[in-house]
Amino acid sequence: MPVVTRSPALPAAGDGPRPAAGRAAEYFELLLEDAAAIEYERPLVRARAAGADGDELAELERVKLLALEVREAFAARRRRESELSALFDTASDLAALRGVDSVLTAIVRRARQLLGTDVSYLTLNDPAAGDTYMRVTDGSVSARFQALRLPMGVGLGGLVAQTAAPYATASYFTDARFRHTSEINDGVHDEGLIAILGVPLIRGSQVIGVLFAADRTERTFDRSEVSLLGSLAAHAAIALDNARLLEETRAALDELSTASRELRAHTASVERAAGAHDRFIDVVLRGGGVEDVAAAVTEALGGSITVLDEEGRVTPADGGISGDEAAAELPPDPAGALTLARSTGRTVRDGTWWTAAVTVDSELLGGLVLHRDDELSEADQRILERAALVTALLLLIRRTAGEAENRVRGELLEELLGATVRDPDGVRERARRLGADLDRPHAVVVARVEERCRSRALAAATHLAATRGGLAGTHDGCVVLCLPDLEPGAAAATVRRELGNAGAGTVTVGGAGPARGPASMAPAHEEAARCAATLIALGRAGGAASAEELGFFGLLVGDGRDVRGFVQATLAPVLDYDVKRGTDLEGTLQAFFDAGSSPARAAEALRVHVNTVTQRLDRVSRLLGKEWSSPERALEVQLALRLHRLTGAVPD
Repeated sequence: MPVVTRSPALPAAGDGPRPAAGRAAEYFELLLEDAAAIEYERPLVRARAAGADGDELAELERVKLLALEVREAFAARRRRESELSALFDTASDLAALRGVDSVLTAIVRRARQLLGTDVSYLTLNDPAAGDTYMRVTDGSVSARFQALRLPMGVGLGGLVAQTAAPYATASYFTDARFRHTSEINDGVHDEGLIAILGVPLIRGSQVIGVLFAADRTERTFDRSEVSLLGSLAAHAAIALDNARLLEETRAALDELSTASRELRAHTASVERAAGAHDRFIDVVLRGGGVEDVAAAVTEALGGSITVLDEEGRVTPADGGISGDEAAAELPPDPAGALTLARSTGRTVRDGTWWTAAVTVDSELLGGLVLHRDDELSEADQRILERAALVTALLLLIRRTAGEAENRVRGELLEELLGATVRDPDGVRERARRLGADLDRPHAVVVARVEERCRSRALAAATHLAATRGGLAGTHDGCVVLCLPDLEPGAAAATVRRELGNAGAGTVTVGGAGPARGPASMAPAHEEAARCAATLIALGRAGGAASAEELGFFGLLVGDGRDVRGFVQATLAPVLDYDVKRGTDLEGTLQAFFDAGSSPARAAEALRVHVNTVTQRLDRVSRLLGKEWSSPERALEVQLALRLHRLTGAVPD
């Protein structure tokens, strides 16, 4: 028995409580020690005594059974080696013999020489064909005789085989002791044989053939000749038996070699599975991701791994593979392979690609595709399937955590949008734990979507808010977001784009802000909601804007109602020009609008020539843009003129 040296990392069998991996590794120590079968119960007994749970005990029971199978395989191997050793000892007695053909040829030739006959030959029985055939001849001249196949039980050879005793005839054709057939008689006649002696080749209690000596003249064979030919027949039987034993030995060696290769492969497979299992557990316990599972699979199985989503597309978690590179790592029909893997619950092969489905109950979450040129064994396929199971667990954990966080974000947002915020500092702290700083300037965005698309829109909004350090939820049937460090118009455009790309249908978005602190979120939300409602009322469903971007409509919906800013944005070039040049373009504009946009009537009201009015209006076009007189813009210019006169707002 070889000396067994334990790894320092593993405690001795009699040490204190061991972790699950240590108890499983103890079975390898028992195998190395060639322990008795009863000893394999010891880790289970200790695990029960240590209070291990049912799953751990079940796993240990499985490892125990595997270890016992390996132990039995080793024992079977030792028994087979012992049997082969006996076969080799037997074969060594005839190790000096040449090939069986050369030995039989030498025996037949020696029989002819020692008995002084014209011909000698040896036939062997063929149980499969149910006849006997010529194996070796010496002195024969007839091709027909040399190719003769005889039915069992006929001719002199048939009599020898039936009785297992030697027979001789001095005159074959006139001897009536055995049954003649035309085929045998014709062959013997072609060879010209008259006197024939046959002795049996016996292996155990079975006649396997007949050794013959024959003359072309009548002859009587004496006892010594019969005995001599019998001895040669015994040597021939030994040679044939040796050949059979050598063939069986070779077959046994091939069998042993195959068994040894299978055992080594199985052992390596068990070690790979155990290593991969440990890696998977480590990934789950330390909160790893899908990419960590992929790395563990490639470490255990080699090749390259690609992670698919539920539609068979490469996911970003796969390390950014895209385009031609991604296509090279995928089977021709990844979605079809994924569907088949899901329905069968097993790994699906398509050329050099192996696909395992990632599922939770009946829900398909994605898949793992392993690209490897060589064959994937059943055990290795189980590793890939277990990796898919671990991936499903990680995705489920991630989704559950995300749903919980989204729910908390939604509840916090709902509180911010209420009538009053009772505990501003507490709300700030709760937001901080979610990665949001309410004291930073936030754009508050309200998105109106169709009810059937609301859940998809909320999912996209939640993702956007989480990545930007904001908040998202639903309020009054709309999706609401608070996004830090963005202008209201830019935030509204971003939300409309992201929700639209997520398949949320027609999305109309209004933005307001900036809002700082918990108390400012609700007023900003009301303004953003009015902006979204105004867009729809204006026939701009599917658009995005802030109160500032809505022009004079912003004055109607905005809480700030920045009249000075509106007048500045609309008339500043004209008012500045009048101040600097001492002109009255503002009065000309007012007269133009009061005259129903008629230059002639405006000229009468101003008591100037119509060309003067036309020149002044051309100047206005250069200052405000040619579109200032379009219906939509003209209304803004008139409103700005009226507000300027009412409030006395002047440019800076």
